[in-house]
Amino acid sequence: MRSYKAKMVEPIRLPSREERSRNLAAAGYNAFNLDAAEVYVDLLTDSGTGTMSDAQWAALVRGDEAYAGSKSFHRLAAAVEDVMGFEHVIPTHQGRGAENVLYGALLEEGDVVLNNTHFDTTRAHVVNQGAEAVDCPVEGAWDRSVEGDFLGNFSVERAREVVDEVGAERVPVVVLTITNNSAAGQPVSMANVRATAAFAEEVDAAFVIDACRFAENAHFIGEREPGFEDRTLASVAREQLSYADAITMSGKKDGLVNIGGFAAVRDPDLAELAKQRAILYEGFPTYGGMAGRDLEALAVGLREAVEPPYVAERVEQVATLGELLSEADVPVVAPTGGHAVYVDAGDLFPGIPPEEFPGQRLVCELYREGGVRTVELGSFAFPGADRPDYVRLALPRRTYWREHLEHVAETAATVRERADEYAGLEIVSEPPMKELRHFTAELRPL
Repeated sequence: MRSYKAKMVEPIRLPSREERSRNLAAAGYNAFNLDAAEVYVDLLTDSGTGTMSDAQWAALVRGDEAYAGSKSFHRLAAAVEDVMGFEHVIPTHQGRGAENVLYGALLEEGDVVLNNTHFDTTRAHVVNQGAEAVDCPVEGAWDRSVEGDFLGNFSVERAREVVDEVGAERVPVVVLTITNNSAAGQPVSMANVRATAAFAEEVDAAFVIDACRFAENAHFIGEREPGFEDRTLASVAREQLSYADAITMSGKKDGLVNIGGFAAVRDPDLAELAKQRAILYEGFPTYGGMAGRDLEALAVGLREAVEPPYVAERVEQVATLGELLSEADVPVVAPTGGHAVYVDAGDLFPGIPPEEFPGQRLVCELYREGGVRTVELGSFAFPGADRPDYVRLALPRRTYWREHLEHVAETAATVRERADEYAGLEIVSEPPMKELRHFTAELRPL
């Protein structure tokens, strides 16, 4: 049973199939190029697409728009310290701004950054600093036949192999992404957080947590890891971050807002370096590209994110979509993670090889058949990364109802029934930075 009710609604429309086919061709067979008005159920991302609470909307009114030292900044800083345990907070316009501010202060050309799995913008920011991004997922992280409670974990064994190859002096940063977005949104255990922190200390590297889904990860720890079943969600959430030297945060995920983010650090010297980069790229360090009203909404959202009813219902809705898809014989990664359901397009379209982007074909057909927008996170989004051809169906927070989920499952079932009718795709144009090509590249059917 939901612990919230609707207070505002937005009309949506399902375009005709003919319209959807025309829209798809005009978008270059890339769902990012579709207009939102052309989409019926939008599962492209959970980043900034959710619904804010009445308390957050009320907080907007008291936004202090002072350029420097606003009351709104201090309220956000207090929320970050209370909920996440960090004293030094540098606000940014969103999570990738936090990555730019922090990694620009930590990395130099030739460095190597280890991560359980780099997501797209994280990898791009590492590469942009002249460094190399290396993934260290645990064995079975991308194998649907492997079952486990914490398949998002960081492989310390793999990380040690990399350090042995390149030398510890080239590894200044170790990153842990919770939950592990690229590995089907699977959670990370508290034991693994501690082990990763110990490894980072062992090689004298800064330990950074990508904390954008920290509350969802804490929920899974409380549900699945022995010794945490009687702990409060807030205490688990704070403990998992207590081992980090710094965090990057997209407020558009577990901050429950539509824009904003921050970097937070413990070392005052690193904080000063990050602030100077923030001035250059984001804005003054007490607003960082955010309006005062957005700082206020984020401060409220961080506290709401660690309320147990909200997180439990959030994870339950994702699991429900996973169950509906499984019942329709659509190959999904199970158990589902905290923010999305991942469909194995390589399994669904065995006749389409990875170089012809079966995941992107699935993205296109989900839109053509039902106006459902999703995103590919396989060979198209991560060229050369040797990842499975997953398609992510990310649920916006507090936005859709069961009827929408049923429509998504029915659409996917229709695509599955016609799976042998589809051919692959080829890229027509792409940007120079291939790590971000999936945002703007255009394709055509083979």
